[in-house]
Amino acid sequence: MTPTGPAPANGGSQVLLDSHVHFWDPRRLTYPWLGQVPPLDRPFTPGHFAGLHPEPVEVIFIEAGRAPGSAAAEVEWVRHEARNQPWIRGAVAHAQLENPAQARDVIRGYADDPFVLGVRRNIQDETAGFTTSAGFRAGVRLLGGAGLPFDACVRAHQLPELAELAAACPQTTIVLDHLGKPPAEARGPGTTTWRQAMRRLARRDNIVCKLSGLATEAAPGTGEPAMAFVLREALDIFGPGRCLYGSDWPVMTLATRYQAWLDLVRAVLTAHPPAAAGAVLGGNAARIYRVSLATSAREPAREEDPV
Repeated sequence: MTPTGPAPANGGSQVLLDSHVHFWDPRRLTYPWLGQVPPLDRPFTPGHFAGLHPEPVEVIFIEAGRAPGSAAAEVEWVRHEARNQPWIRGAVAHAQLENPAQARDVIRGYADDPFVLGVRRNIQDETAGFTTSAGFRAGVRLLGGAGLPFDACVRAHQLPELAELAAACPQTTIVLDHLGKPPAEARGPGTTTWRQAMRRLARRDNIVCKLSGLATEAAPGTGEPAMAFVLREALDIFGPGRCLYGSDWPVMTLATRYQAWLDLVRAVLTAHPPAAAGAVLGGNAARIYRVSLATSAREPAREEDPV
């Protein structure tokens, strides 16, 4: 299926919509993984995000790996923040999709909540075959029936399995996070398993690709030319109509600055017509997550010192 939804009134050419931003505050909720990444083990809130960039940016919040059982509390916290920070356009929330009996009620509630734009069940550390189970696939199909996209955070070796999932759930839009986390060998010409897997994925018209997270996944010392090569490759494979700009803030701060990543993506997009570049930078995410960009993005109100 081709991802559908209302297109922004201006075609997305003027409004920057960041499709992948996290917020967390360990003083409010528990995030088990933060203890393994000391530089990130502190609050990163909308107030910290504000003021990082010289232009208006609207964002889509992506679930941030809070403790099990806290998904609803995470959505409510971000919803509360969005009341004062209207540039937060909605949330991609967590759901345990592998338990369809439990997920059914959760997804029904999300579908009725205009603030929830999609679902992510992070599967990058699951064992081989996780997405082939009948339960998980049933949960992903429920998302398609509810009109909610599924954000797939996977590693490169899981891409063939993701293609099978897309084929098994054709009515569900699958959003590939972070270009499938390509390995170092993908940052240059030649045939690689990542490149082959991405081409196979692109043959499924219910998959789109986020241009996000690349700097963090790159080996130390990887320069911008190598990352630009991968970005161009993804744009060539999926086409600009199926690629979304995302920052992966604040995880990205481990490797780069917000403006540096945005500038790199924009530099790569100069090879494409302005309308196509505008779609990548806003219009595609607005369509897939059903966000209206009929009005201009508002400058975030600064509440705290930026990180």
